[in-house]
Amino acid sequence: MNADPQASKYESPCQSCGACCAYSSNWPRFTTEEDSVLDLIPASLVNARGSGMRCDGDRCSALSGRIGVATSCTVYATRPEVCRTCMPGDAECAMARRRWGLPALADPGA
Repeated sequence: MNADPQASKYESPCQSCGACCAYSSNWPRFTTEEDSVLDLIPASLVNARGSGMRCDGDRCSALSGRIGVATSCTVYATRPEVCRTCMPGDAECAMARRRWGLPALADPGA
């Protein structure tokens, strides 16, 4: 049982989704990250060009779990900036969820 009854109120819908992490092999790319941060990502999870995360098809290799059920990022603390900027309910989220047949979330900017 959860000790904090308010905790579930703040859980991210991303943990039961993962669609953005399995939308396109072009999305988990490196842009503004410092080399010192990128060095913390295991080399086995970085693509051959060193330009982003390695993907299995369109799915980021750092994604664990089942899309639309329960997911997590194995490098969450050092995930690329593009992953950090995708917000639950934004346009990118909606596009990815649509591709996986998941209903859209409320847009936080609306």
